[in-house]
Amino acid sequence: MTTTGTAPAAALRALHHDRRPDDPLILPNAWDAASARVFADAGFPALATPSAGLAATLGYEDGATPADEMFAAIARIVRAVDVPVTADVEAGYGLSAKELVGRLAEAGAVGCNLEDSDHATGALRDPREQADWLAAVRAEAGDALVINARIDTFLRGDTGLDAALERARHYAAAGADCLYPILAPPEVLPELSAAAPLPLNALAKADGPTPRELGTLGARRITFGGGLHRAATTALAGVAARLRDGRHG
Repeated sequence: MTTTGTAPAAALRALHHDRRPDDPLILPNAWDAASARVFADAGFPALATPSAGLAATLGYEDGATPADEMFAAIARIVRAVDVPVTADVEAGYGLSAKELVGRLAEAGAVGCNLEDSDHATGALRDPREQADWLAAVRAEAGDALVINARIDTFLRGDTGLDAALERARHYAAAGADCLYPILAPPEVLPELSAAAPLPLNALAKADGPTPRELGTLGARRITFGGGLHRAATTALAGVAARLRDGRHG
């Protein structure tokens, strides 16, 4: 087992529980040290990283960031703040459970997203195989890692609840702490959360329900993927246009 301190992970894990429906855990997705400091200074008790936002910051397409660069970027974010950080490490970069947990520990992350489909092919992994992988990560990390098991059925076009809940049950039994049915339609969240064995992470989108509304629908944890990075980039594009036109930024 990879050894690392369990207190930060315990603090992050505790934030998922005993929450009011109108007060979900909101984890802003920081894409670099500067954005992480902004969110921490605003009072958020923990942060997440987005694979898409980090990829864009590092000059890659989402899903194409080399593992070494991703873990180095995560480490810079962790180093910049005093709150727990959970990292999106996609499907684990082909690392063994021991290697993955070790790299996360070296970077200082106390949580991670692990998705159950492949960026390159778009194929969903067999849920039992994914559960075995999650169980190996749990066995290696012990209590020192908060595992957010991403469920990609809605992302890959299967809109039924049965497929998502089958994966939810397997991943919960494997030792996950939270379930992330990414792109689950808001209208299915009440039924999904009622049947799911663990707290649900929902993706907040600019054109969708607010984080608080997602909480009342059943989500207990809210993240934003690459949305906050895109919003910041859009704002920066406006500044660039004003500078180009000879106006103040």
